[in-house]
Amino acid sequence: MMDYNKLNLKVGLEIHRQIEGKKLFCRCPSKLSEGVPDLVVKRNLRAVESEIGEQDKSAVFEMLKEKNGIYEIFHESSCLIELDEEPILEINKDALRTVLTVSKLLNCDISEDLIMMRKQVLDYSNTSGFQRTGLVARNGYVNVSDRVIEIESVCIEEDAARKVKEDSKNIVYRLDRLGIPLIEIATAPDIKNPEEARDVAAHIGMILKSTGNFKSGIGTIRQDLNVSIKNGARVEIKGVQDLRHIPKIIENEVKRQLKIIESKKKVNEEVRRVNDNLETDFLRPMPGSARMYPETDIAEIYTKELLKEVKLPKLIVENVKELVKKGLSEEMAKEVIKREINLDGYGLDIKLVADVLIERPKEIKKRFKIDVKEENLEKVLELLKNKKISKDVVVDVIIDLENDKFDDSKYEKIDKKIIENEVKNLFKNDLSVKAMMGILMGKYKGKISGNELIEIIKKYEK
Repeated sequence: MMDYNKLNLKVGLEIHRQIEGKKLFCRCPSKLSEGVPDLVVKRNLRAVESEIGEQDKSAVFEMLKEKNGIYEIFHESSCLIELDEEPILEINKDALRTVLTVSKLLNCDISEDLIMMRKQVLDYSNTSGFQRTGLVARNGYVNVSDRVIEIESVCIEEDAARKVKEDSKNIVYRLDRLGIPLIEIATAPDIKNPEEARDVAAHIGMILKSTGNFKSGIGTIRQDLNVSIKNGARVEIKGVQDLRHIPKIIENEVKRQLKIIESKKKVNEEVRRVNDNLETDFLRPMPGSARMYPETDIAEIYTKELLKEVKLPKLIVENVKELVKKGLSEEMAKEVIKREINLDGYGLDIKLVADVLIERPKEIKKRFKIDVKEENLEKVLELLKNKKISKDVVVDVIIDLENDKFDDSKYEKIDKKIIENEVKNLFKNDLSVKAMMGILMGKYKGKISGNELIEIIKKYEK
């Protein structure tokens, strides 16, 4: 077990997530395309000097690979703007409003004047050789497990092209993803252990999801980790997809740096990428300030008026708390929110609705290896609402529906007078309540609930 305090572990997160809607600087839909491209273009890029007369070393590193960039274009998802053959349009105001909303939820100071910058990128993932990015807000914070984590910056930027394949001479990108709006959230290196890094990423992810304006799924979310230890160096680990892997990736990076330190060698500042073993491989040198310069194709953007249109959503954690107060377990409440289930839309007790939609399918999958159809769960809820069945037979009814053997007469309610007469006769035989319950539930299962039967038994119990 490593002592991360003694190692002076510092971790900062850079969280990137795609925003729903159209692209950032054109009106193409933010969708991915498959099949045969409508157009293929070949390009070569080169590093240029910044305004201060320097070339960025990461850009030079990519240029020296001497590869050709091949771009696949689909008309349904790309236009001349992605191909860098036409000037950009004004910024997507809906995407910017979303980033402003998140900035307020992260308690940030928001810039009144947004100036877009160009970040030089020479790995062919941008046809222009740069990525457009703008600093929207700074100096925010989040509270996670009674710890305050500083939010250094919130940016809006355009996503890169999607890599399709690569060989020794060519690297092939598809332009469907290029230009999709992204939010980038950078924390300060305030995180002190691997588990806390995962928790902070999850908390920020919850805030983003609360807006309802972000994409989800593989490829739409990316966490970069900045990791350093005492006598080591800051290393940026790119492209972490799964939050559950964050602790192990950080642990492995700490071990890697410790091994270098113990061998009396210098740990280099660099950018690394995660491999299948959750370890890291060298990707490129750490970029510097020489890669950033102003975007000249778009004027300053004033956020004051847009901020007036921002309405803060209720956070998912608050919705979970409300459902817990209504009687759901925290785990079930989170599942309800995740699946966006409207528990109030069925005219039944919400605990019963949640049980039918969430817990019973899990039980049936485990016991009977059956994947329950959603339509059959809806039928069960309708039967419960119309008092055609009792909640005691939900599992049996679902299985009957799955096997196309449902017969409502099998579950038709029985006249209570018949049960009362049976109970009177059973009492004459001096049977225990438990024994009577077993006999009657076996005989009338599905036709009367357990609670109703207990009430009748107690009525005639001496």
